[in-house]
Amino acid sequence: MNKWDSRFMQMAHVIAQWTSCNTPGRAIGCVIVKDKRIMTTGYNGAPAGLKTCKERGECLRRKLGIASGTRAEVCYAIHAEQNAIIQAAKLGVSIDGATLYCTHQPCSVCARMIINAGIRRVVYQEGYPDTFTLELFEEAGVLLERFDPEAAPPVA
Repeated sequence: MNKWDSRFMQMAHVIAQWTSCNTPGRAIGCVIVKDKRIMTTGYNGAPAGLKTCKERGECLRRKLGIASGTRAEVCYAIHAEQNAIIQAAKLGVSIDGATLYCTHQPCSVCARMIINAGIRRVVYQEGYPDTFTLELFEEAGVLLERFDPEAAPPVA
Protein backbone atom coordinates (compact mmCIF):
# COMPACT_ATOMS: atom_id res chain seq x y z
CA MET A 1 0.00 0.00 0.00
CA ASN A 2 1.11 3.53 -0.68
CA LYS A 3 -0.11 7.05 0.05
CA TRP A 4 -2.23 7.04 -3.14
CA ASP A 5 -4.06 3.95 -1.90
CA SER A 6 -4.69 5.79 1.38
CA ARG A 7 -5.99 8.86 -0.46
CA PHE A 8 -8.34 6.96 -2.73
CA MET A 9 -9.63 4.76 0.08
CA GLN A 10 -10.30 7.91 2.12
CA MET A 11 -12.27 9.23 -0.87
CA ALA A 12 -14.28 5.96 -1.05
CA HIS A 13 -15.28 6.50 2.58
CA VAL A 14 -16.39 10.07 1.81
CA ILE A 15 -18.47 8.83 -1.16
CA ALA A 16 -20.02 6.13 1.09
CA GLN A 17 -21.61 8.91 3.16
CA TRP A 18 -23.86 9.70 0.18
CA THR A 19 -25.65 6.35 0.46
CA SER A 20 -29.43 6.27 0.36
CA CYS A 21 -29.47 2.88 2.10
CA ASN A 22 -30.89 3.03 5.62
CA THR A 23 -29.34 -0.18 6.93
CA PRO A 24 -26.67 0.53 9.59
CA GLY A 25 -23.21 -0.51 8.41
CA ARG A 26 -24.24 -0.69 4.74
CA ALA A 27 -22.87 2.66 3.57
CA ILE A 28 -20.63 1.59 0.69
CA GLY A 29 -18.46 3.87 -1.43
CA CYS A 30 -16.39 3.21 -4.52
CA VAL A 31 -13.81 5.15 -6.53
CA ILE A 32 -12.43 3.98 -9.87
CA VAL A 33 -8.96 5.35 -10.60
CA LYS A 34 -6.69 5.24 -13.62
CA ASP A 35 -3.20 6.76 -13.70
CA LYS A 36 -3.81 8.37 -10.28
CA ARG A 37 -6.90 10.16 -11.59
CA ILE A 38 -10.45 9.59 -10.41
CA MET A 39 -12.51 8.34 -13.35
CA THR A 40 -15.85 7.74 -11.60
CA THR A 41 -17.39 7.24 -8.18
CA GLY A 42 -20.36 5.31 -6.88
CA TYR A 43 -22.29 4.62 -3.72
CA ASN A 44 -25.06 2.17 -2.90
CA GLY A 45 -28.47 3.62 -3.52
CA ALA A 46 -31.68 3.44 -5.50
CA PRO A 47 -31.58 3.98 -9.28
CA ALA A 48 -32.32 7.51 -10.49
CA GLY A 49 -36.00 8.34 -10.21
CA LEU A 50 -36.87 5.58 -7.73
CA LYS A 51 -37.63 6.15 -4.06
CA THR A 52 -34.68 5.37 -1.83
CA CYS A 53 -34.88 3.13 1.22
CA LYS A 54 -34.53 6.22 3.38
CA GLU A 55 -37.53 7.77 1.62
CA ARG A 56 -39.48 4.51 1.95
CA GLY A 57 -38.62 4.36 5.65
CA GLU A 58 -37.57 0.71 5.52
CA CYS A 59 -35.09 -1.75 4.14
CA LEU A 60 -36.79 -4.35 1.95
CA ARG A 61 -34.06 -6.90 2.68
CA ARG A 62 -34.39 -6.45 6.44
CA LYS A 63 -38.20 -6.60 6.16
CA LEU A 64 -37.95 -9.93 4.31
CA GLY A 65 -35.20 -11.32 6.57
CA ILE A 66 -32.64 -11.73 3.77
CA ALA A 67 -29.10 -12.41 5.03
CA SER A 68 -26.19 -10.24 3.92
CA GLY A 69 -24.31 -11.77 1.01
CA THR A 70 -27.38 -13.53 -0.40
CA ARG A 71 -30.09 -12.68 -2.94
CA ALA A 72 -28.57 -9.36 -4.02
CA GLU A 73 -31.32 -8.98 -6.61
CA VAL A 74 -33.90 -8.34 -3.87
CA CYS A 75 -33.04 -4.76 -3.03
CA TYR A 76 -33.99 -1.30 -4.26
CA ALA A 77 -30.35 -0.22 -4.27
CA ILE A 78 -27.61 -0.66 -6.81
CA HIS A 79 -24.19 -1.51 -5.37
CA ALA A 80 -21.51 1.19 -5.26
CA GLU A 81 -19.29 -0.69 -7.72
CA GLN A 82 -22.20 -1.08 -10.16
CA ASN A 83 -23.00 2.63 -9.94
CA ALA A 84 -19.36 3.57 -10.63
CA ILE A 85 -19.11 1.21 -13.63
CA ILE A 86 -22.47 2.38 -15.01
CA GLN A 87 -21.38 6.00 -14.58
CA ALA A 88 -18.24 5.30 -16.63
CA ALA A 89 -20.34 3.77 -19.42
CA LYS A 90 -22.86 6.62 -19.32
CA LEU A 91 -20.12 9.25 -19.55
CA GLY A 92 -17.98 7.34 -22.08
CA VAL A 93 -15.03 7.03 -19.68
CA SER A 94 -12.68 4.09 -20.20
CA ILE A 95 -11.92 2.19 -17.01
CA ASP A 96 -10.02 -0.61 -18.74
CA GLY A 97 -6.88 -1.28 -16.70
CA ALA A 98 -8.12 0.81 -13.76
CA THR A 99 -8.02 0.22 -10.01
CA LEU A 100 -11.26 0.11 -8.04
CA TYR A 101 -11.22 1.25 -4.40
CA CYS A 102 -14.21 0.18 -2.34
CA THR A 103 -15.05 0.39 1.33
CA HIS A 104 -16.16 -3.27 1.22
CA GLN A 105 -15.13 -6.39 -0.71
CA PRO A 106 -17.26 -6.66 -3.86
CA CYS A 107 -19.94 -9.33 -4.13
CA SER A 108 -19.73 -11.92 -6.92
CA VAL A 109 -22.23 -10.00 -9.10
CA CYS A 110 -20.05 -6.89 -8.89
CA ALA A 111 -16.93 -9.04 -9.38
CA ARG A 112 -18.21 -10.23 -12.76
CA MET A 113 -18.91 -6.64 -13.80
CA ILE A 114 -15.47 -5.55 -12.59
CA ILE A 115 -13.82 -8.32 -14.61
CA ASN A 116 -15.71 -7.44 -17.81
CA ALA A 117 -15.00 -3.72 -17.36
CA GLY A 118 -11.28 -4.54 -17.52
CA ILE A 119 -10.49 -3.38 -14.00
CA ARG A 120 -7.21 -5.06 -13.01
CA ARG A 121 -6.92 -4.28 -9.29
CA VAL A 122 -9.44 -4.01 -6.47
CA VAL A 123 -8.57 -2.51 -3.07
CA TYR A 124 -11.15 -2.91 -0.31
CA GLN A 125 -11.24 -2.41 3.45
CA GLU A 126 -14.14 -4.39 4.95
CA GLY A 127 -14.84 -8.04 4.23
CA TYR A 128 -18.04 -9.42 2.70
CA PRO A 129 -19.51 -12.92 3.03
CA ASP A 130 -19.12 -13.90 -0.64
CA THR A 131 -16.15 -16.23 -1.17
CA PHE A 132 -17.13 -16.82 -4.80
CA THR A 133 -15.73 -13.35 -5.51
CA LEU A 134 -12.28 -14.58 -4.50
CA GLU A 135 -12.48 -17.47 -6.97
CA LEU A 136 -13.67 -15.23 -9.80
CA PHE A 137 -10.93 -12.64 -9.28
CA GLU A 138 -8.24 -15.30 -8.99
CA GLU A 139 -9.28 -17.01 -12.21
CA ALA A 140 -9.56 -13.68 -14.06
CA GLY A 141 -6.23 -12.40 -12.77
CA VAL A 142 -7.72 -9.41 -10.95
CA LEU A 143 -5.51 -8.42 -8.03
CA LEU A 144 -7.55 -8.18 -4.81
CA GLU A 145 -5.92 -6.36 -1.88
CA ARG A 146 -7.29 -5.66 1.57
CA PHE A 147 -6.55 -2.14 2.77
CA ASP A 148 -5.29 -2.00 6.35
CA PRO A 149 -5.66 1.54 7.71
CA GLU A 150 -3.29 0.75 10.57
CA ALA A 151 -0.48 -0.19 8.17
CA ALA A 152 -1.24 2.45 5.55
CA PRO A 153 1.00 5.49 5.16
CA PRO A 154 -0.49 8.85 6.18
CA VAL A 155 -2.37 10.78 3.51
CA ALA A 156 -0.56 14.08 4.11
